[in-house]
Amino acid sequence: MTEQELELKKQEFLAIWDAYVKRPGAERLRSYLLEPQNDFFTAPASTRYHGAYAGGLVEHSLNVYHNLKAYLSRERVRDTFHFPEYSEESIAVCALLHDLCKMNFYTVDFRNAKNAQGVWEKVPYYKIDDRLPYGHGEKSVLMIQFFMHLHREEAMAIRWHMGFSGTEDKNTIGAALERFPLAFALYVADMEASYFLEGSE
Repeated sequence: MTEQELELKKQEFLAIWDAYVKRPGAERLRSYLLEPQNDFFTAPASTRYHGAYAGGLVEHSLNVYHNLKAYLSRERVRDTFHFPEYSEESIAVCALLHDLCKMNFYTVDFRNAKNAQGVWEKVPYYKIDDRLPYGHGEKSVLMIQFFMHLHREEAMAIRWHMGFSGTEDKNTIGAALERFPLAFALYVADMEASYFLEGSE
């Protein structure tokens, strides 16, 4: 991703945030994301799967946002599964922040690899450096609530957005997705972004 593309993603994220996220603490969290020591807008989304490049995290967050809006707007989903109406703010908060736990989570290191000419050289790669080992979805919930309140279903959606890709007991995951429709919708939006829009490197 070029610097210009990265800047456009950042500005899109901030425009959505500014348009919809108005609750107390939102401005503090926005400022925190922009602090120079934080890499939310330049971090990858993973080490070698989807979005494994600078800016991958913000791009993934935007993809999930657009997927979630589209999913919740489908008449079949609303009529057949009786999804509640969710506010634009809830949709933005859940989608844009579901992977906040990946901020300041990766570092760049180097390894040896052969180039196109068959010569060994040092190449950069991302590796995990978890400075706040608190899980995945639950860590995002914790980080958000340092700044602003989450409604119960928002917290559950972010906590369980990994769905059955998570390591927790499958019965617990199933119960959470059944009880909290926003969690199920965010899970679908996240999987669609990860596997179909982004894919592995």
